[in-house]
Amino acid sequence: DRESFIQLTNVFSFEVFVHVQIFDVNNDCIENNFYDTYTGNDTHVYNMRNILTNDGNPSGVVLPENAYGFVVILNVEGVGLPCVEGPPEVEDALIGNMRIIDNNGYEYRTTAQSESTNDESCEGIGYFNYNTLGDVTFSDVVGITFNDCNGNGEATTDLVDEYAIFDVDFFDLNEVPFSCRNVVFACVDQDNPRLTELLEEVNEDDGSANVANFEYGLNEAIPHSKGAPLLCPGNIITDGFVRMDLDRSASEGDDIVGYVGLNNGNGRGSFDSWWISSNEVDFNNNTDCAP
Repeated sequence: DRESFIQLTNVFSFEVFVHVQIFDVNNDCIENNFYDTYTGNDTHVYNMRNILTNDGNPSGVVLPENAYGFVVILNVEGVGLPCVEGPPEVEDALIGNMRIIDNNGYEYRTTAQSESTNDESCEGIGYFNYNTLGDVTFSDVVGITFNDCNGNGEATTDLVDEYAIFDVDFFDLNEVPFSCRNVVFACVDQDNPRLTELLEEVNEDDGSANVANFEYGLNEAIPHSKGAPLLCPGNIITDGFVRMDLDRSASEGDDIVGYVGLNNGNGRGSFDSWWISSNEVDFNNNTDCAP
């Protein structure tokens, strides 16, 4: 019931060659991919229902009806990738944004996250605020966990084995905390036959979580747009903020990208990234964790 568009722009004057990777949650995030070329100062919009390359030709990727998931676009010459060497002048050549149009009339729009916003040194605590202004009644809290690159400068394709566990707390407008459950963000939904196996793996050491999903609703006051599990069942706070404290991820070097959407089920919607705050401060190396 949604149309999704991803816009990519090459802000530099020279040509860049990009690798587009598409991961479908319904198919265990099996990779679909193609390569594309952008001339200087070039912009292209990918319609996820009919994915064409920058020159208007079929990309070779056709997603099934009701597919959903996430997209990674990387410059294969090394833009923004710590594991691929490239001349410094080509860094930050790519910028992107996304637009999601729901059949009920609301839209989600936001900029894409780059390597600088999900670097492993910035893993720690994610925050986002929410409220019911504009008669907000539904939510979409998305957590994407992946290993940011392999030897070929690609997002790792073994995403079925990636997960991140978060300790969730809600705060009201008086900053009074309400402890919620631990949740797992992974490439599964409640109908995935691998769900039981994943939870057994997660809880092998400390029994820390009993729910895993690609996305969640906030609480009883603002549930998920499509009926997914809630971050905080039983909670009815309508205005406040959420703290997502990373417990652990499947493997060292995993990156976690988070988004939160709010909508009124009609004509109003907003979509934003989580604010990421490192839980470590390195004064010697002057680590820059950009929000």
